[in-house]
Amino acid sequence: MAPPVWLFDLDDTLHDATNASMRELRLAMGEYIVQHLGITPTESDALRRRYWLRYGATLLGLVRHHGVKAAHFLHHTHALPGLEQRVRGHAHDLAALARLPGRKYILTNAPAAYAARVLGVLGIAHLFDGLLSIEDMHMFGHLRPKPDARMLRALAARLRVPPSRCVLVEDTLVHQKAARSVGMKTVWMQRWLPPPAAAARQCRRPAYVDRRIHRLRELA
Repeated sequence: MAPPVWLFDLDDTLHDATNASMRELRLAMGEYIVQHLGITPTESDALRRRYWLRYGATLLGLVRHHGVKAAHFLHHTHALPGLEQRVRGHAHDLAALARLPGRKYILTNAPAAYAARVLGVLGIAHLFDGLLSIEDMHMFGHLRPKPDARMLRALAARLRVPPSRCVLVEDTLVHQKAARSVGMKTVWMQRWLPPPAAAARQCRRPAYVDRRIHRLRELA
């Protein structure tokens, strides 16, 4: 059988983003919305969460309803001073990546500049055949990041493989559900889940998840 094509999420899959960047990102997005939409911090937080739940990414709601420029938003919200000092991965997990057969890609809703900074600290950029960031997730002139099923189907075609050859390794269930809907295989990475989420999800595995793992070396 032909080896799989691995699609690895970045945040909370390959590194501990909960402690490295998530809090700072939420604050930066909130401040951006307050500044550019002229609303209160409380209104900003509610709007950020509403768009994230509705569209899968706060940015999509801001672009669609407020005319925000995606590049401007991504640049200002992902500056994240001191990010490199907070990034940490698991050495044994990262070493296991090199032993996986098949092509490997990063597939992240984060911007390329942020992903490059994280990968640089982890020292694993050379293990991947490519980085597919949110800037690469356009269809018909519109951003279509995860969990957009059309984007995932088009991505498989771009990589010249049927979706059934692709394996998405992710911490976010809604992204895995979309991947399964187009025929991809799915692996739920749980090492870096925040404690409340980990405790709530420990006892169940949705039908659209093929495997549930706590270490990347389990993929072998």
